[in-house]
Amino acid sequence: MEPDLFTAAAEERQEKDPAASPLAVRMRPRTLDEVVGQQHLLKPGSPLRRLVGEGSGGPAGPSSVILWGPPGTGKTTLAYVVSKATNKRFVELSAITAGVKEVRAVIDGARRATGGFGTETVLFLDEIHRFSKAQQDSLLPAVENRWVTLIAATTENPYFSVISPLLSRSLLLTLEPLTDDDIRGLLRRALDAERGLKGAVTLPEDTEEHLLRIAGGDARRALTALEAAAGAALDQDEREITLATLEQTVDRAAVKYDRDGDQHYDVASALIKSIRGSDVDAALHYLARMIEAGEDPRFIARRLMISASEDIGLADPNALPIAVAAAQAVAMIGFPEAALTLSHATIALALAPKSNSATTAIGAALEDVRKGLAGSVPAHLRDGHYKGAAKLGHAQGYVYPHDLPEGIAEQQYAPDTIKDREYYAPTRHGAEARYADAVDWTRRHLGRRRP
Repeated sequence: MEPDLFTAAAEERQEKDPAASPLAVRMRPRTLDEVVGQQHLLKPGSPLRRLVGEGSGGPAGPSSVILWGPPGTGKTTLAYVVSKATNKRFVELSAITAGVKEVRAVIDGARRATGGFGTETVLFLDEIHRFSKAQQDSLLPAVENRWVTLIAATTENPYFSVISPLLSRSLLLTLEPLTDDDIRGLLRRALDAERGLKGAVTLPEDTEEHLLRIAGGDARRALTALEAAAGAALDQDEREITLATLEQTVDRAAVKYDRDGDQHYDVASALIKSIRGSDVDAALHYLARMIEAGEDPRFIARRLMISASEDIGLADPNALPIAVAAAQAVAMIGFPEAALTLSHATIALALAPKSNSATTAIGAALEDVRKGLAGSVPAHLRDGHYKGAAKLGHAQGYVYPHDLPEGIAEQQYAPDTIKDREYYAPTRHGAEARYADAVDWTRRHLGRRRP
C-alpha cells in the first residue's frame, strides 16, 4: 500500500523542518477554503462546515462521517482539516493493516485524553470497506458515546460495504473526482506558494498538460510528480520543467493526443475500425493510447456499446451485454482499474463474429419512414379495448398466434405501403445463423414467401 502522507507523524516533521516534508504534505489544506474541488460539500451552511463549527450554533451533527469517493479526491485531507478546525487530536488507521485491537487502543486512548486533558479525538479510518461486519460493529460504542469523532473513508459504495447501524449513525458525504481544472489550480498554487516551491521553477503549458494526464484526477499523485520533476530540473540548473524532464522523471512518455481535437476522434475511430476488422492487437493499441492520454473512460465505454450493436449485433448476442456491463463497471470504479474492464470488453468485441445486419435493417426502415411510407396500421392490429372500437372494425379478425400449434398466424402485420419490404437481412456469421433460419421460416409461415 502507498504510504499515506497525511499522518500525525508527517505533521510533526513538517512543523520541525518544513523543507523536509513532501510537497503533498506541505500543500495540505489547513482550512476548508483551501480544499481543492468538492464545492458541493463546501457551501456555506453545509453539513461539513457545520461539523467544523462554522455558522450559528457551533459544531453540530453526528459524531461519525463517511467519506465516499475515488482515490486522491481529498478524503484524508478533509478528515485532517476537520481535526484542525475543531482543535481535536488526529489519529489515523488503515483497515488494511489495523484490526479490532488497534481500534480499541485508539478508542481507549481517546477516552483517556478526553478525561485527563479535555482533548477530543478524530479517528480517521481509511478503507473501512475492508473491515468485516464484526470489526465494524466494534466501532459502534465509540460512535454512540461520542468517545471519538469517527471519519471513515471508502472507495466502494457504502450502502453495500458499511453495516447499516454504522451507516445510519453517520453523515455520508460523496466526493466527486477532481477535474483537470482542480488539479491545475493546485499545481499552480504549489509552484508559487511559500510552503510550496516558492517560484523556484516554472511549468510550461505542454508539461502541465502531461502532468495532468499523469495525475488522472489524483491530487497527491500530481504533487508528487511535480516535486520530482522540479527537483530534476533544479539539479540541472534549469528554472523551467521541460516536457523532456518530466517524461524522464516519471518514466512516462507524453502521448500526442488532444482530447478536444482531431486526435481524440482519429484514435477513437481507429479503435472502432480495428474492432470491426477483428484486429485485437491494433484495437488494444488504440485503447492503450486513449487510456494513457487520460481519455474519459466513459467515452471509451460508450463507443464500445455502440460497436457491439453496430458491428457485431446478433452474430454474438453476448457482445452488447458485455459492453453494457463494462460501461457500468467503468462508472463505478474509474481509472486505473477501469483499464482492465475496457481491455476485457475490447478483446471480446474484437474477436466476436461480426454482423451489421441490425445497422442496415434499421437504416432501411428509417429511410422508408422518412420517404413517407408509413401507411395506416391494418385494422385487425388496432386497439380494440375501448368502447366503440368494434363499430370501427378495429381488432376484428385478428388471429392470436398462441392459439395455433406452431405459434404463428398467416396474417398481415405491416402497412400496405411496405408489406413486401424485407429490412432484416441476416448473415450466417456466428450465432446469427440461427436467426437466418428463423427469419426464413417465419416469413414463409406469414405467407410472404413460397414454401
